[in-house]
Amino acid sequence: MRSHLLNDLTAEQYRRRVTEGVERVAAKLATTTRPFTGVTVDDLAPLIDGIDLDRPLHDTTAVLDELEDVYLRDAVYFHHPRYLAHLNCPVVIPAVLGEAVLSAVNSSLDTWDQSAGGTLIERKLIDWTTARIGLGASADGVFTSGGTQSNLQALLLAREESKTDSLARLRIFASEASHFSVQKSAKLLGLGQDAVVPVPVGHDKRMRSVALARELERCLGDGLVPMAVVATAGTTDFGSIDPLPEIAELCAQYGVWMHVDAAYGCGLLASLKHRDRIAGIERADSVTVDYHKSFFQPVSSSAVLVRDATTLRHATYHAEYLNPRRTVRERIPNQVDKSLQTTRRFDALKLWMTLRTMGADGIGALFDEVCDLAAEGWRLLAADPRYDVVVEPSLSTLVFRYVPASVTDPAEIDRANLHARKALFASGDAVVAGTKVGGRHYLKFTLLNPETTTADIAAVLDLIAGHAEQYLGESLDRAS
Repeated sequence: MRSHLLNDLTAEQYRRRVTEGVERVAAKLATTTRPFTGVTVDDLAPLIDGIDLDRPLHDTTAVLDELEDVYLRDAVYFHHPRYLAHLNCPVVIPAVLGEAVLSAVNSSLDTWDQSAGGTLIERKLIDWTTARIGLGASADGVFTSGGTQSNLQALLLAREESKTDSLARLRIFASEASHFSVQKSAKLLGLGQDAVVPVPVGHDKRMRSVALARELERCLGDGLVPMAVVATAGTTDFGSIDPLPEIAELCAQYGVWMHVDAAYGCGLLASLKHRDRIAGIERADSVTVDYHKSFFQPVSSSAVLVRDATTLRHATYHAEYLNPRRTVRERIPNQVDKSLQTTRRFDALKLWMTLRTMGADGIGALFDEVCDLAAEGWRLLAADPRYDVVVEPSLSTLVFRYVPASVTDPAEIDRANLHARKALFASGDAVVAGTKVGGRHYLKFTLLNPETTTADIAAVLDLIAGHAEQYLGESLDRAS
């Protein structure tokens, strides 16, 4: 069994086996004609359930053959231009190369004596990102597993900086369109059921600053403590960007921690054309970025950034076996001092490889393409009488609803849209997402693939309309 360990004696075997796997994936990418096969749980589950994990195949080629049947054949492929559903981006090759390197070397980014140069590379990327944001010379941060963890850590710091012993009095303010991780974080942090105050949004799905001011005043009037305001730079459903300068002014006025959840909108930090859309982010106390959304990185690659590095002390614990206090005096840089995690992958390497190969402008140009594509898609939808589109995009998301001329019952239209989404997914021809607006079912394009064209958008809209019309026709037949 030692022959399977990666070391100096098995380096050539490693080369052959990984090459074989890469060739399989490359062949799959080259021949994939649809984002999905339409396989169902009932189709696939018996294949996987039937595998006896206590009877290994003892041959990598055989394992890859089996993997073709249980995974590669039916995977949802985000690189396909008609994958238009969630915040999943196609990935750039330098980052995939970085993934291969970091997996093989297997550094753990908690302490210097487990990562050495990896520690310094991650710190350099944190400094690069905080400089792009404009947080100042005292800024710092750390890579995380994703936006949910980044938001949790940011709100942990805000809780500790609030300097109150009564957790039940703390309040977090976030827009009605903010990410569910804000509520989840409040629960994990031991705050009350009513700790998150939803702030109304306007027709553009952006937080209304007037409503925020009113809620802050009400909070103080009720003897409560405003702990944090979470401004979103790219909501999951609409890609909307809250009015960051106005929110920053209110946070300064009321002495409240300002967190910007830019998990989606962080691609604007590299944008060549649209950087001004997140003006005001530089005034945040903390920021969440997900490079694996709009920097075209493989999952996972995220970070939480803070204006004041000293606030990260709230996540610091010292263990004699790992990061004893003497290492601080000896100026040994241990990333575990800043992180909620201990063992942690060297995910920063993927972004490093990308920047050193493509440069920030290369990333920004790709993100600009999808933002511009969304603007073109909005014009298509606005001109199409079959559809009602909710809001002009700030980033690369379009939310819309098929509205037939012959049917006026909102519940029936809901069912038609739900059916169209399910039927499209089952066909494998395209994948789109769904959400609710005003209690009604809507469909959603999340455009993160520069290879997607307006022709793709138009074709998918025709497919959706076809499935919806078929459902409504069958519905009328059943009713007659």
